[in-house]
Amino acid sequence: MSSEPAYIRAVITVDPHKAQITRINAEAHHSRFLKASGKSTPQHNSDVRHAHEFFAAVCDDLAGLEQVLVTGGHTGLSEFKHYVTSHRPALVNHIVGYETINDPTEGQLVAYGREYFDKIKGAA
Repeated sequence: MSSEPAYIRAVITVDPHKAQITRINAEAHHSRFLKASGKSTPQHNSDVRHAHEFFAAVCDDLAGLEQVLVTGGHTGLSEFKHYVTSHRPALVNHIVGYETINDPTEGQLVAYGREYFDKIKGAA
């Protein structure tokens, strides 16, 4: 039997170049950091293709989670939401909210996520 805590929720901070995915429960949290490859080419729509590849990797990392809160700057949130809606419709029902928060510390992200999840749990 594994001693690793079970995580069904995560709060993430995302932009087109990097993401922090923090899985949380009542007692613990675990963060993972992802970065876009940054390999830009002169080809038409290269930046869009690289952003889509990066967002795909972020979505893959969210597999198995029941609830996800997405945070970030306005542009990053908008781009990620558009990607998820267009390319990962199965994930849409697991995202409980999009909140504009710029550059939170890991501690702030964990506290905000726990508070947010407690609030929506109480509203259910």
